[in-house]
Amino acid sequence: MSAEEAPVKEMADMEVQEQQDVDPEVAAKKKAEREAKKAAKAAEKAKKEAAKAAAKAAEAARKLALTTQPDPEDPLRDQYGDPPMVQSRERTGRVWTSVRDLDTTLSDAQVLVRARVHAVRGKGKSAFVVLRQQTATVQAVLFVDDETVSKQMVKYACNIPKESIVDVGGIIKVTGTPIESCSQSAVELHVTEIRCISRSAALPFELVDACRSEQEVKEANERGEILPVVSQDTRLDNRVIDLRTPANQAIFRIQSAVCQLFREALLSKDFVEIHTPKMLSGASEGGAAVFHVDYMGRPACLAQSPQFYKQMAICGDLTRVFEIGSVFRAEDSNTHRHLTEFIGLDMEMAIFESYHEVLDVLDHLFVYMFRGLQSRFSKELSVISQQYPFEPLQYLPETLRITFAEGIQMLQDAGHAVDPLEDLNTEMERTLGRLVKEKYNTDFYILHKFPLGIRPFYTMPDPEDDRYSASFDVFIRGEEIISGAQRIHDADLLRERAEKYGIPIDQVQSYLDAFKCGAYPHGGAGVGLERVVMLFCGLNNIRKTSMFPRDPRRLAP
Repeated sequence: MSAEEAPVKEMADMEVQEQQDVDPEVAAKKKAEREAKKAAKAAEKAKKEAAKAAAKAAEAARKLALTTQPDPEDPLRDQYGDPPMVQSRERTGRVWTSVRDLDTTLSDAQVLVRARVHAVRGKGKSAFVVLRQQTATVQAVLFVDDETVSKQMVKYACNIPKESIVDVGGIIKVTGTPIESCSQSAVELHVTEIRCISRSAALPFELVDACRSEQEVKEANERGEILPVVSQDTRLDNRVIDLRTPANQAIFRIQSAVCQLFREALLSKDFVEIHTPKMLSGASEGGAAVFHVDYMGRPACLAQSPQFYKQMAICGDLTRVFEIGSVFRAEDSNTHRHLTEFIGLDMEMAIFESYHEVLDVLDHLFVYMFRGLQSRFSKELSVISQQYPFEPLQYLPETLRITFAEGIQMLQDAGHAVDPLEDLNTEMERTLGRLVKEKYNTDFYILHKFPLGIRPFYTMPDPEDDRYSASFDVFIRGEEIISGAQRIHDADLLRERAEKYGIPIDQVQSYLDAFKCGAYPHGGAGVGLERVVMLFCGLNNIRKTSMFPRDPRRLAP
């Protein structure tokens, strides 16, 4: 090839190569080869990672088996270990005993209990396990003797995480000295079998820290010790765990008791329990503190109270009614005593002459409730006081009643500047509560004849002084728990008052219509359940008495 032909040949070869490079079939083939190599490499990597994960899982399973299953060489292997998951396979006829029932009357008896592991302590050839069931605790002990308890059995017990649920069988023994750390202090359970029914994961906080009283923490600080404390937000973020503390178990049993006693007292007075809608076309209390919702494309709101329907029930000749149900208030109040959703204890009744007839019923109701709590639920109150000490509520056999004007006079006489026609703020309520306690020796009293301008539109005006109304509030330890009044039962006056308050008539028309065909004079009240429990037990925050509280900043859990 001549020198002149060489460049021509090189250019021809380049053109051929370029044609091959742009050839769709060739390009696709090369791309497929590259992707195949890439996929093979990824598959090899995935295979190695899977093998590594499998080995890791196998090792974890091996280690777990060492702590969850009995040693196959142990002669006592049938006395411990994690059983299969409870899935309703069978009913064996076994009988479980409640921890609270373990006492000296069961001395030397064989029992089976199911409880949580509150604490575990291993010591040589022994283990001490505190079992907790709601508010009751008992100490269970294991001592190696190779007849009923083996070393492996003790090791198994010591490796059960706190808050796990266990079945423990054993013999009740009376202790020589009381076990002060347990509610069942006179006995202990000598374990012969132990099985973990449900294992707990790592806890967000220690239950023992959540059970401490402020006094314990203070005394420890004085000794130079720093004890962990659990903040309110941490408790509420992990409420399921927090509810397990003995104090919380007792608080919500007291809450249940308040509802029970409320029902008992009113049923004994010929009241009927009703259930009313919680989605309304218009606000039941007026004002802006209402949650708006979309109801099938129409505007609606959540009930601020069952007020309208209680009254409509009276007009329907159910002349004495009550309800226990949710109440919603869209108030941006981040205080110790406000919630956006709470449980209302509501009652309404026909009256003959005066709202004092309602007060008579409330007087009976709350005295009955207070006595019932103190006599029938003293154990729960004692458990609460161990973590949250409080003074027993002072109340009179016949509840004190003072007018709003008399209350204002007491405050003014004590040097406080208060407007006689304005509502009392929180500070003045507490101050008046202290003054009433000093003068009348009661934490529980009724303040009535409030200024009309600070009450809802359906409140009956006072016939002698139109500045005031036939209304009342009830207080415990200087804080309001009840608001009530005689209601307007005259259709024309009710409409007039609604218009004066700027309430759209079309939104409350069905309510107004209820009074057009004859309505009994009537009155009633609404009680905040969480406030009653909070104040009766002397607690400092309403969130302690709401199982899953809702406030302006909390919508979960």
